[in-house]
Amino acid sequence: MRILIVEDNPDILANVLDYLQLKGYSVDCAQDGLGGLHLAATQTYDLIVLDVMLPGIDGFQICRRLREDARLDVPIIMLTARDTLDDRIRGFGTGADDYLVKPFALSELHARIQAVLRRSRGGRGRELRVGDLSFDVETLQVRRAGKTLKPHPFGLKLLEILMRKSPAVVRREELERELWGDDCPDSDSLRSHIHQLRQVVDKPFGSPLLHTVHGIGFRLAETADDL
Repeated sequence: MRILIVEDNPDILANVLDYLQLKGYSVDCAQDGLGGLHLAATQTYDLIVLDVMLPGIDGFQICRRLREDARLDVPIIMLTARDTLDDRIRGFGTGADDYLVKPFALSELHARIQAVLRRSRGGRGRELRVGDLSFDVETLQVRRAGKTLKPHPFGLKLLEILMRKSPAVVRREELERELWGDDCPDSDSLRSHIHQLRQVVDKPFGSPLLHTVHGIGFRLAETADDL
């Protein structure tokens, strides 16, 4: 389970990082708005803990950009020192899933993370869809245009990553890390798996869904320019 923490207070950041790592989460950190936005838009996370008051751009702007521009539905818990009704309404209005007021107990943050993740899994359901392609992540059944497809195991994992991020571009290095961690076999391995997946999800059909963004990565979308 991967979590991104975006928090400019070094003491709070260190405490939350240590606590969540002890709970078994894999955690990335950013201390400013632009850094947090970049990580959230280019990496895959199960949840984001996002401070409101940040240097660069604030948490409200980050949340809105992730929801409206990047079209990401990753759960977001906002942290703030302000506890007015207007602030909470603004946070939820930009797409936040929960709102925690500072100072807070680490155990409460953890409880809220667990609750938001439970709601998120239920809310998003088990089926991913891009165009006429569907993927049931519980049964691992993949279908396109009514036809059942049979990707290989690496292909299933690759497909899930691309579908969850769709229509965003997923960088090569992110896909390699998700598939192999720090032990990527060689530079051609990802290309080989992409080719095999393309043979399954695109070749038998009239229009491609899996697009190469040269020099950057890959994306699943109904059209190549549908950003």
